[in-house]
Amino acid sequence: MTRSPVIGPDLESSSPGEYPLPAPAPGAPNVVMIVLDDMGFAQLGCFGSGIATPNIDRLADHGLRYNRFHVTAICSPTRAALLTGRNHHNVGVGFLVDLPMAYPGYTGRIPKSAVPLPRVLRDHGYNTFAVGKWHLVPGGERTDAGPFDRWPLGFGFERYYGFLNGDANQWAPSLARDNHYVEPPRTPDDGYHLSEDLADEAIRDITRQQQASGGERPFFLYFALGAMHAPHHVAPEWIERYHGQFDQGWDRWREEVFARQVASGVVPEGTTLTPRPSWIDEWDSLSEETQRVLARQMEVYAGFLSHTDAQIGRVIDQLEKLGILDDTIVMLVSDNGTSGEGGAMGTFNEHRFTEHVPDTVESNGAWHDELGGVRTYPHYSWGWAWAGNTPLRLWKRYTWLGGCRTPLIVHWPNGIEARGEVRDQFVHAIDLAPTVLALAGITPPETIDGVTQKPYDGASIASTFADADAPNPRDLQYFEMLGSRSIFGNGWKATTDHVSKGVMDEERLMEGSRDFTTDTWALFRLDDDFSEAHDVAAQHPDVLADLQQRWAVEAGRNNVFPMSDDLIARVVAMMPVANGPQARAVYFPESSPVIDAQVARLGLGARVTADVTVPGDGGAGVLCAIGDWNGGFALYVRDGRLVCAYSRASDVHAVASEVPLAAGDHRLGVHYDLSGPGGPELTLLCDDEVIGSELLPFPLPFVFQHGGCSMYLGEDRGLPVCDDYEVPFPWTGELRGVIVESGGAHADLTRELRAALHSE
Repeated sequence: MTRSPVIGPDLESSSPGEYPLPAPAPGAPNVVMIVLDDMGFAQLGCFGSGIATPNIDRLADHGLRYNRFHVTAICSPTRAALLTGRNHHNVGVGFLVDLPMAYPGYTGRIPKSAVPLPRVLRDHGYNTFAVGKWHLVPGGERTDAGPFDRWPLGFGFERYYGFLNGDANQWAPSLARDNHYVEPPRTPDDGYHLSEDLADEAIRDITRQQQASGGERPFFLYFALGAMHAPHHVAPEWIERYHGQFDQGWDRWREEVFARQVASGVVPEGTTLTPRPSWIDEWDSLSEETQRVLARQMEVYAGFLSHTDAQIGRVIDQLEKLGILDDTIVMLVSDNGTSGEGGAMGTFNEHRFTEHVPDTVESNGAWHDELGGVRTYPHYSWGWAWAGNTPLRLWKRYTWLGGCRTPLIVHWPNGIEARGEVRDQFVHAIDLAPTVLALAGITPPETIDGVTQKPYDGASIASTFADADAPNPRDLQYFEMLGSRSIFGNGWKATTDHVSKGVMDEERLMEGSRDFTTDTWALFRLDDDFSEAHDVAAQHPDVLADLQQRWAVEAGRNNVFPMSDDLIARVVAMMPVANGPQARAVYFPESSPVIDAQVARLGLGARVTADVTVPGDGGAGVLCAIGDWNGGFALYVRDGRLVCAYSRASDVHAVASEVPLAAGDHRLGVHYDLSGPGGPELTLLCDDEVIGSELLPFPLPFVFQHGGCSMYLGEDRGLPVCDDYEVPFPWTGELRGVIVESGGAHADLTRELRAALHSE
């Protein structure tokens, strides 16, 4: 309030005060931040791939490409950096928020002293929308009970629609709107695809704000697609566009990409194409059948990318139709480099690497014609991941350039005169929020809600828009992810050879150090060595020693310690979370659906009991189900017999009762014993009497779905767990409730986890 009111007994003797509304600076631009996932430096057409991305290429042709843009090497931390302008450990997101630990750099909880960009923009008159992947809510806070301060609306967005987890089934995702969960608007049978749905929502948000509401306020749209993260899901007609186009293999495809990169100027002349690592197969050494299987994986990925580009194009077209494209800053980034988590053979179901289930030519080949469809959850081979980061080394989760250098495109016709040019300044994800605030004419507030704000670690890159020779906005940046460490300083980069744990083939085949005390640091002069190809540590030991010391200082300042390179160790060390899995929980049909973060880990041993009335014919239908045939569990009745079916990454097994169910009130259930004397065992129960039991060929999965899923009661939705029923398959009797009980306290949680994950 700038002027206090004068209060009299009536209006004639009073005068009003001033209560100004938040207002943006005159001419403040709209901002659209497009965040792609797991997309490498070389996978866009405008960065040399040859894959058709005409809409993204159009943004590059009429804007700027940054060829030295850097991220944190994995998704949650990069998103925290993008939205806060601070280093990821500095805001508690040193790793995935799914595994928070009680150390300042790893809580998974962005503090009130680092209020994100959308809140600042909203307080200065912007409308703010988030659509798509979030992945900034710790697992136990993703339930219907919240707390909601780390959901998008808690970050300052006025509307949200998308998914909260790290990935999502593109055909049948787990979706949230604002602060509650919702069902997809269509089914897979209706042709639903998540990317199309997200584009629809983005278009609605933009149009509502610009047309229905008068368009007087600028807006900030955070458009974070699930693409290009696995699962690589897309309709067959998009895949067939690329039939045969990758038969030459990753070695030659990479050479072709490199030639286009140099010719277009996105990679400097004189750059060295780094050699193929010894643990990646030479394409020509592979059998014809292996080549056929692996080439198909890349056809699926390319089709998925072109389909994604088409959805981005729909949003850009809407901005143009509304007449606001030229005054909208569009920033397009990827959160990390390509993903090598598919390992040497790739996979038709990415949950297999979590479960340590190896893939073979035969297992992948069996799904050749269905790859990318609803029965698969595919991820390509790490050979394609390596090629997708041409000319760089390694991939996601590593702080080599292949993990932390990705494309950045900035398009703003009314603010950038240059067209189709390349900028080579060192830029990091933390620089984009300060850039947006500077262009919006907003001075970062010193306090918000009474809390003093941390200073931004990033700096505006606005000076590079008009000046190709502008200096780097900053000259120092540390990196750390799962123990992989590096640091950029004044044109030099020092990088460790550390190899993390958690991906089968990386643990088995990759070369490098597995011990922090024996890690070797390499040194590169990036001003002359764009691809991090020539280690000059021996020639400049003083420079390397200085950078190592500066890394240690930056690590201490940003709460990097203690480091961990072991996913299981992080699970064991997880801090308590609100509304996490309960040892015993009672669910009622009205509870459905229940988000998986609240349901006990069945893979560690559990008992599931349903209180029912069985009709005279024995009944039929789902009592409870979680997940689907890509990974899930279902307790149901078929032909009057109780059945428990489960899928461990598409390996499906079912156990049926030996006797039919009698009519009347019963307690039907299943007990899963992970550590039975004969191996994992399922026992079916009716009123505590055993009606079926079987030693299992493989245990229940520890995690059903990376992308999250829901437990449904009295029916199933989305996709089924097995072919024994079709959704929704509602229970024909009465269901009063379901009790889920965990296997009890474990004397050695580390041992139990490793047993569940088949990892020694």
